[in-house]
Amino acid sequence: MHETERHRVIIATVQTRPVVTVAELCEITGSSEATIRRDIAALHVRGELRRVRGGAEAVNPPEQSALMGRPFSVNETLNIAQKRAIARSAAELCRDGEPIIINGGTTTYQMVHHLTARRMSVFTNSFAIAEYLIHNSRNSVIIPGGTVYREQNVILSPFGGVVASHFYAKRMFIGCQGIGQLGLMEADPMIVQSELGLIGQAEELIVLADSSKFSGRSSLILCGLDRITAVITDSGIRDEDRQMLETAGVRLIVAETNGLSDRQATVA
Repeated sequence: MHETERHRVIIATVQTRPVVTVAELCEITGSSEATIRRDIAALHVRGELRRVRGGAEAVNPPEQSALMGRPFSVNETLNIAQKRAIARSAAELCRDGEPIIINGGTTTYQMVHHLTARRMSVFTNSFAIAEYLIHNSRNSVIIPGGTVYREQNVILSPFGGVVASHFYAKRMFIGCQGIGQLGLMEADPMIVQSELGLIGQAEELIVLADSSKFSGRSSLILCGLDRITAVITDSGIRDEDRQMLETAGVRLIVAETNGLSDRQATVA
């Protein structure tokens, strides 16, 4: 990650919670501890944050606690061409009349542009996805009760929800913090708790993950590869990651980004 982009991520992350540790920023940016410490020192001198022991805090700390991970506004600018191609391939799996779950995220959000002409029942914990579909489609939109976390644009509740526990879905479309041998990884316990409940309501779990997510890691495992039906990614996926999915029996869909038609290649 380039220094300018890294600084933008650090500033945005610090503004979402009272204090962010060096370790958290290392995980979010994929940078070394020495690099993050230098960044914090530079941003402190510029007055864009305050350096504190073990991390940094906002000049004007937020009142509401935030979730772990990069803010939605930062993530939506990363690997955007890949995300659009992946989302288009995901939308091609949808059929009118089928109930689906779309989990909150910047890649899953890109699906909405391809669902405007659909007639489906869509359950989503994404405020942004729900708002777009309500105003631009005739899909039935269901959202859970809970708190809106503005930085991630999701609605979460520590108490679960009656609607979520009774909603059946043919497919659930989900992003992730990282994906590896142990399965899908996420950064925040509340996100994991929410997603675990939704995963159990869907027949098929479709993961939308650009190729950088295969290098991403986090301390929380959401589910194993054996629960995943398919992974949709871009052509940057490494051979070893292809092999990992094939060995686990996960269908791989590669969405190409080098053509106007966003051609889709599928590997069984």
